[in-house]
Parts: sequence; structure tokens; C-alpha cells
Amino acid sequence: HFFLYGPIARQRSSFFSFHHPKMSAFQNLDGDFIVESDKCKYTDNEILSDYTYETTIVEGNTVKPVETKMNFKTERNVGKVGVMLIGLGGNNGCTCVAGSIANKLGLTWETKEGTKKANYWGSLMMASTVKLGNDVHGNSVYVPMKNMLPMVNPNDIVWGGWDINSMNLGDAMKRSKVLDVDLQRKLYPHMEKIKPLPSVYFPDFIAANQGERADNVLTGTKQEQMEQIRKDIRDFKANNGLDKVILLWTANTERFASVEEGVNDTADNLLASIARGEEEISASTIFAVASILEGSTFINGSPQNTFVPGVVELAKEKKCFIAGDDFKSGQTKMKSVLVDFLVSAGIKPVSIVSYNHLGNNDGKNLSAPSQFRSKEISKSNVVDDMVASNQILFEEDEHPDHVVVIKYVPYVADSKRAMDEYTSEIFMGGKNTIVMHNTCEDSLLATPLIYDLVILGELCERITMKKAGEEKWEAFHPVLSLLSYMLKAPLVPSGAPVVNALFVQRCAIVNVMRACLGLAPDNHMTLEHRLESTLDDMKKQASIGHVAKKARVN
Repeated sequence: HFFLYGPIARQRSSFFSFHHPKMSAFQNLDGDFIVESDKCKYTDNEILSDYTYETTIVEGNTVKPVETKMNFKTERNVGKVGVMLIGLGGNNGCTCVAGSIANKLGLTWETKEGTKKANYWGSLMMASTVKLGNDVHGNSVYVPMKNMLPMVNPNDIVWGGWDINSMNLGDAMKRSKVLDVDLQRKLYPHMEKIKPLPSVYFPDFIAANQGERADNVLTGTKQEQMEQIRKDIRDFKANNGLDKVILLWTANTERFASVEEGVNDTADNLLASIARGEEEISASTIFAVASILEGSTFINGSPQNTFVPGVVELAKEKKCFIAGDDFKSGQTKMKSVLVDFLVSAGIKPVSIVSYNHLGNNDGKNLSAPSQFRSKEISKSNVVDDMVASNQILFEEDEHPDHVVVIKYVPYVADSKRAMDEYTSEIFMGGKNTIVMHNTCEDSLLATPLIYDLVILGELCERITMKKAGEEKWEAFHPVLSLLSYMLKAPLVPSGAPVVNALFVQRCAIVNVMRACLGLAPDNHMTLEHRLESTLDDMKKQASIGHVAKKARVN
């Protein structure tokens, strides 16, 4: 066990809320905590930890446990953070800003079901909890993930960005039809003041039906447009007194760009191609390059191949984070859970058929074949690592039949429908079919992912590590694969495996945070609950605690 101490001793008792009077209940630690350990040290500016990273190497039929002693350093000062969204006036963009304002102001609004209050539900970082450990009586203690380490709060973020449509965010919010009308009325005076900056618009990369919205676009050569984006980032940072800026693409899905030798295959070739105006350089790649050159983390929330080889090489040269691709919010998130369950349970999925229809502007853009193909690729690869993990069920290069269909139905607007059929082979030649209908309010599921990507991406900027005994501290690889939980088609460093299994991705995030505090991963063995000797000890402790509490009350 390790013990938890609040920052002020007299407040400690108020941090715990008991959900069950018996031993092994769940408790929530609602406030701050510190780790009392020789493996964790707090200074005014940093959290320093010693950590033993344990792995297992398999060579043929020989298995070798390996221990690596490491040091972690986390800067405690978050600073003032700004986020610039590409697609600021779209459904996701204006909902994201509206949600932040509503939470900051603590807004409530009326619906036909009653009064609602602003929250961050659906956000991993803001609305989920992490098991921190057990108390001396064996009760599991959970803490909000946002309290594990110093993190930016979306309430404090300064929002800005670009859009090819000039509509202010108040009117864009009305157009999107995502939020309840009473909430829109309360937010409108705050939202109407925000207007997107002119954006990069290359019609060849998005559906032709988006042309009617494009009244707020940059002109000039591709080089000139990229330089304007860089200037916008610098101005936004200076005008708002920001310590850092993060860019996130939540605009239209583009078609895939061709990766061509001499055009976008290296950093130098890519920069030269932008300078001479090569047609195969997409708008999202222009934004990514501008962001990297300004030292700002860039996150891609759409499925296109923004990160051509030249972008990745440039990010490595500039030591700047990039992450993508494609928000994992509804159908695909469920798929990454269900297929992981089936394969882990020894059940063989042989057919996965996924159908979607939606009516927002994302659906309109995806009705074009080239843009749909980008989405189809990101949705289809999500089961690959789980299938490859079990060669009892699947032979080498064997995969389930996997079909994805997306249709545009304007009437349903942002309320996307997803229908899935999973057919599996089970014991002795049997068949099992699971059919699922999922109604997703698209932007209300995607927006919390934007918060999560920004919060975790910013945190990673403040974490460095090194092997014990070495002098040089090292940041995460510029391809920030730790953000994979929020993304359909995770971008990983060259040579690293792609992991899509949702709970494995979540465990990676939690265990990195634990390492920053010098805490071992939570292994879920709970041996203290499986041995008579430890259970008897905990009963005695619980009895002593009850008698002491009764004496204090008396």
C-alpha cells in the first residue's frame, strides 16, 4: 500500500466520499494529493520521480524479464494555453468553444426533460477517474484523471482559429443545431464576438459541395498562404499573452494526397514544393507545416494523410509534436472495445459490417467518393492489431470481412445513426451474431475528444525522461502516439506497432502518469483480497478504525 496525503491535513477527511460501508468499498479522492515516497520529489517547478520500467523479452522459447531504471521530470507550471482550430465555424469547432464558455460560466438551461448544467462528460481527462491505490482497509481509492498531474483546464483555454466560412460563432452555433435552444440563447452574446480567420481553401481536396460555404479564404501562392498562417499563430500568441499554442484540424475530410518522390517525401522536398506551389500539397499539410515551423503541436482530427513523410521528417527535425488521425468517438470506439472483447474471449469474429448515415456538413462532404475513401480507410484498420494478437483463431494474414458504408441523410443532421453486425464463429462450428444500433450526437461525442487531445498533448510537452545515470533528458517522440485513445487511425513512430485496443490505450496514458509520480502500474492482481492472511489483517484494521471513530464521536 501507499498512503495518500492531502495538501492541508485538516482538509483531508473532506476529500473522501464513501459509497459502501463494508470493506473493499470504492472511495473517491476529490481533492489534490501528494505521494510520500523516496521515489517522488516535489520542487516549486517540477515533479521528479524514479521509476523501474519492467518489460519481458521473448527470444524463441526463452522468456527474460528486463528492468530499466528511469527518471521522469514533469514541469508543474501549465502556463497560459491557446488553441487554434482549423474548422472553427464547423459543428465541432463552435460546439467546442461553446462548451468551454458554458462550463467557465457555470451555465444552466431548460429542456423538456428539466434543467441541465454544463459539464465535461465524455472527456477522458475531465470526467473519468483512475484507481490510485487502496487505503489501509483495502478500499479502492479513485481520483479524477485531471488531478493526477498539473493539467490545463478547458475553462482557461483561449480559443481561436480559421474557417473557410466567415459566419461568426454565434450564428454558426445556430446553424449547427447541436445545442439546446435555451443554451444557445445564453451563449450567443459571447459567441457572436468570435469570427474565424480566413483559411486555406484548395477545392481539389474536398467535396465540390463545400464551395458554397467558402467565402473566407486566403489568396496568393501556397507559400504566401503558409506564411500568413504562421503570422496568424504568432499574432494570436502575442495578442493573448500565451505561453504556447496548439493547432487542431477539425475541418473537412480531404482526399488522400499522393506521396510522390521529390514532392512530399522529405522535409526539404516538401518545403520546396510549397514554395513552388505543387498541386499535391493539401491545405491540412500547409497548416501542419506552419504549425511545426512555429513550434506548435499539431493534431489531425480527420482521416486524410496530412502527415506525409515530409511532415513527419520536419517534425522530427524541429522536435515538435504531431498526432493523428481522425477522432474516435462513436461507432469505431465501440468496435475497438467489442472486437477486443471477442478476440480476448477466444471468439473469432469473421464478418463486421458497419453502416452509418448522418446529415451534418461532415456527412455532406463525405458523400463525395474521394473523401469517403479517406474515412473508409481509417475506420477499416481499427481491428488489425487485435486480430493479429491471436493466432489460435486467425492464421497469418487472415482477417475478418470488414465493410464500412456511410450515407448522407440531411434530415438527421448531427444525430448520426450507426448500425453494426458482428458475426463470429464459436465452439464446435457454432455461429454468434451481435447487432448494434448506436445513435450518436456526433459533435457532442467529438468535442470532448478535442479537449482530451489538447489537455494530453499539452501535458506531454512538459514531461521528459531519461535512463538512470544518463545526463540528457529526452521528450516523447515527435509522433505523439500516446494520444491514440482518442484517434481512429493512430499515427505511430516508424518501427512502432499500431495499437487500437481501447483499454490498452487508456492503460498507457494512466501508467505514464503514474510513472511521473514514481508509482508502479496498477496490475489488478489485488492479492490483498485473495489471501486469508491479508483479509484477516484488513478486517482487524477496519475493526480498530470503527472503534476509534466511535470513541471520537462519543
